[in-house]
Amino acid sequence: MASWIRALASRTAESASGETAPRLDLSGAVGVLMIAVVIIAAILAPIAAPHDPNAQDLMGRLKPPGWQSPFGGGRFLLGTDQLGRDVLSRIIYGSRISLFVGIVSVAITAAIGTMLGLVAGYYRGVAESIVMRCVDLVMSLPFMLLALAVIGITGPGIRNLVLVVVLTRWARYTRVIYGQTLSYSEREFVEAARVIGSSSPRILFQHLLPNLLPSTIVLATLDLGFVIVLESGLSFLGLGVPPTVPTWGTMLSDGRAYLNTAWWMGTFPGMAIMITVLGFNLLGDWIRDRMDPTLRV
Repeated sequence: MASWIRALASRTAESASGETAPRLDLSGAVGVLMIAVVIIAAILAPIAAPHDPNAQDLMGRLKPPGWQSPFGGGRFLLGTDQLGRDVLSRIIYGSRISLFVGIVSVAITAAIGTMLGLVAGYYRGVAESIVMRCVDLVMSLPFMLLALAVIGITGPGIRNLVLVVVLTRWARYTRVIYGQTLSYSEREFVEAARVIGSSSPRILFQHLLPNLLPSTIVLATLDLGFVIVLESGLSFLGLGVPPTVPTWGTMLSDGRAYLNTAWWMGTFPGMAIMITVLGFNLLGDWIRDRMDPTLRV
């Protein structure tokens, strides 16, 4: 791991000297800023949210952004929904669900996919055949159909959302890591390790894995945005977390019936999803360009 960290540091130093286009630095900074805002809001939700996200006030339902309750309930900067709940507070609390599902599921998926690709590419033979045929099977199935089938069997819930992501996304990591393992296994440093008597686990974890981690990190960063959209989409369909838990997808589902009369109910949760996904995509592109010198412009 130390080797690729040093390589990344050297490439960052080169970019500071002017060899890399500043556009990439700007996009990376914007992505980090977007993600930082969402993460801070999620962590500080009890402090940052101006109201209880589940507090209902039918007298103040469907009020526009900036409305202030005449009964001393405070100002609602992004308006209220059909039950009089504060839209801003629900967006802030909804970021917790999206980030938790995204980060946890992608971390588990990346770990499983990387290890399976590493084993299949290094040992070949029976392990390669079993793992890669499973990869072909998973990638041949329609993604959304597979996700809906898993949710239909297991039921809605945060744990089952994570399970859906793991079962449907691991094959992507495995295929990429498998191809790179095949390439690295034939290089001189691996052959030298075999000659001096290094065991297979030592070669896998000390020589191959550090060289494969950059690809896994790039895939995981780019995949986070997709997983957040997936979680929002399943919640939109009523297959995510329970309705009592505020999520961006549930807010979009509630707001679609009021787009003509209460546009803020669906617009602001949609903007939250867009900002978060765009931030992760910008960060993923920046990391990819830093870790792969062939992509420099």
